[in-house]
Amino acid sequence: MKLAMTTTACLMTILITAALLASGCDADNGSAKEKTMNNKTASATGSAGTQACVLNPDGTPVCGEEHWKAKTDEEWRKTLTPEQYRVARQAGTERAFTGKYWNEHRSGTYVCAACGQPLFSSETKFDSGTGWPSFWEPIKKEAVSTHTDSAYGMDRTEVKCSQCSAHLGHVFDDGPAPTGLRYCMNSAVLDLKLAEGQKSEAPKK
Repeated sequence: MKLAMTTTACLMTILITAALLASGCDADNGSAKEKTMNNKTASATGSAGTQACVLNPDGTPVCGEEHWKAKTDEEWRKTLTPEQYRVARQAGTERAFTGKYWNEHRSGTYVCAACGQPLFSSETKFDSGTGWPSFWEPIKKEAVSTHTDSAYGMDRTEVKCSQCSAHLGHVFDDGPAPTGLRYCMNSAVLDLKLAEGQKSEAPKK
């Protein structure tokens, strides 16, 4: 009798132990599977700063803000012309009456030459007589950001692309109605996307 009870107890112990081990293995495997899935998902999506850009039908890139923040100075030098780099990344200013858009009158949307974000509409462009393309309003408030610029011993309001932080120019309070503002921009950091029906060749100045 005692031998039978002992044998039964041993068998139960073995069965319970086996069940626990099996349960433990399944749990570990499940965890491993979840980790593998998470790793694959992370590899597929990547971080916002390293995701490849998606192109619009017109060829302009659509990238997250983190993508542009992660772009190195060396990468900017490769994608921008020397003049674009000087203006966009070093807050330079092109000489008056030399930019390609100061006397531009065709209809369309002015986008950032560095990242492609729409910035200004030709409908708000006006002749300021300054020699730089001027607008009384951005295409939407969130398209640009403003910062105090105290360079050269004077306080001005610098305007940057809100997506890639490219220096665009400055904004002044001597513009026309309805805003009374003059966004004085550099042609070098603008790219005009012509409205349908507009000639691609600019009229002679």
